Amino acid sequence: MNIIDAHHHIWSKDDLPWLAGPMLPRIFGPYESIRRDYPVAEFIGDVTESSVVKSVYIQANWAPDRAEDEVAYVQKAADESGWPHGIVGYADLCADDVRPALDRLMGYRLLRGIRMQLHWHENEMYRFAKGPDIADDPVFRRNFAALADYDLSFELQVFAGQMEGAARLAGDFPKTAFILQHCGMQEDQSAEGIAKWRSGMKLLAARPNIVAKLSGLGTFIHRNDPAHIANIVDETVKLFGPSRCLYGSNFPIEKIWTSYPPLIAAFRAALADYSPAEQTDMFHNVAARIYRLE
Repeated sequence: MNIIDAHHHIWSKDDLPWLAGPMLPRIFGPYESIRRDYPVAEFIGDVTESSVVKSVYIQANWAPDRAEDEVAYVQKAADESGWPHGIVGYADLCADDVRPALDRLMGYRLLRGIRMQLHWHENEMYRFAKGPDIADDPVFRRNFAALADYDLSFELQVFAGQMEGAARLAGDFPKTAFILQHCGMQEDQSAEGIAKWRSGMKLLAARPNIVAKLSGLGTFIHRNDPAHIANIVDETVKLFGPSRCLYGSNFPIEKIWTSYPPLIAAFRAALADYSPAEQTDMFHNVAARIYRLE
């Protein structure tokens, strides 16, 4: 089966503040092993034996004022190597007017979407956004409306406590495709935490313009755990359906604790009970459709 990896990064450490500067606490734990360049050639080498035929780059938090530089860097890599096949960049949707930034980004032929991370948590270690309810902010929403005009998707990254607001956002902007990151970031493994996550996921699954990305499931446990992956993937696919789920590796973050073959093997095992056609949807077709891959 041919696979599309719909969530990976490449980078030069000199361009990422959190890699080039002092060691900062990160949601995925210690990361000494990736405080270095991760060029596209290494990514291609990592996936060579795993039937990956295409990939999508997701923004990696360059300094906000260098958002265009990041897309230009990845576009150059694609022009030289043929990888990746789609790019998701960053734009500040809380700016006075996001359109000039989008106009510049649209000059890069592989741009397909925008990620502005909205996840906020009471635990400062897990906190990224400035507040929990940016999705309800009038300025954010005014800028968000522009995404449909540019035919750009939005990478939705929220915790369970923010899912109600995220579902409201998706309902208010039905022409924009939302890609839910990392199966909804299930960070709380207690019975209460899982119940809260499940309740929020049901709200998101009720919005037909949201698809779920099966990715980043080692983020909070810092290991490749096939049973853990199977549990979250099973619930997510049952809620969204195979035609609204897609696979992503989150490499090289997951490379901190695993290599690519055992990671993809865990996802293959988690989806083994689905029909060949359904597996092809989740590993290839949904990503090809959402990101308009040629």
